[in-house]
Amino acid sequence: MAEPKVQILSDLHLESPNGYDIFHVEPNAPYLALLGDIGYVKDDGFFCFLRRQLEVFRVVFLVLGNHEPYYSSWPGAKARVETFRMGLTQPDRLVLLDQTRYDLSPTVTVLGCTLFSHVAFENQDRVSMGLNDFYLIDDWTVQSHREAHRSDVDWLNAEVECISRLEPHREVLVFTHYCPLTNEDVTDPQHQSSAISSGFMTDLSNELCWKAPVVKVWAFGHTHFNCDFQYEDGKRVMSNQRGYYSSQAAGFNVSKVIKI
Repeated sequence: MAEPKVQILSDLHLESPNGYDIFHVEPNAPYLALLGDIGYVKDDGFFCFLRRQLEVFRVVFLVLGNHEPYYSSWPGAKARVETFRMGLTQPDRLVLLDQTRYDLSPTVTVLGCTLFSHVAFENQDRVSMGLNDFYLIDDWTVQSHREAHRSDVDWLNAEVECISRLEPHREVLVFTHYCPLTNEDVTDPQHQSSAISSGFMTDLSNELCWKAPVVKVWAFGHTHFNCDFQYEDGKRVMSNQRGYYSSQAAGFNVSKVIKI
């Protein structure tokens, strides 16, 4: 059986300037993973963009980032994606990774969720005032964000524990929007001491979902800082983020693929 290949993109920010109809993704793999901040779910163009990808990729994975529900709410954004998905001729070809498992093959599994960050209590006022999420997403607070983080981590730990125990032959790819580490390998040097960094990333290195040998790849977005390296346990850690049109992240490659 051929190695599964997944094309990885995130943080395209097609909402401003409006680029939903002009941003082109040339397929370099049968699967596409869009790891959040592609645009605003309230925009019809967001779904036009998804439809074009579904025309050329076998399956499109979608993780919602923090920008997708802007000028809406988290339940509203998810409902709009689900309405679009169910209107497709083949709805199973669009996979919303919202605490979702998807088996790519008999030996390879994708686990995906937004993985909200754990906002540090000592910095919560700065994070609350410094991030648009708490102004532009209805009914969203730092406490909501923290609770969603715990829910995502608990789900990842439970899934990885189950796979490790019952299907140890499997290799797991984890796709999230938020960053699972806080070290210099994943952090833009200019932001390393930022008081709002806990709004972007959380150190999961002591969690089972990070330490388990079955987890072979972890891909994420959100930081607008690209990386691709092998962690000390052999796991591949990577991001492939475009960033805002006017300040694009170095190292972004629209054709980037992971193989396992």
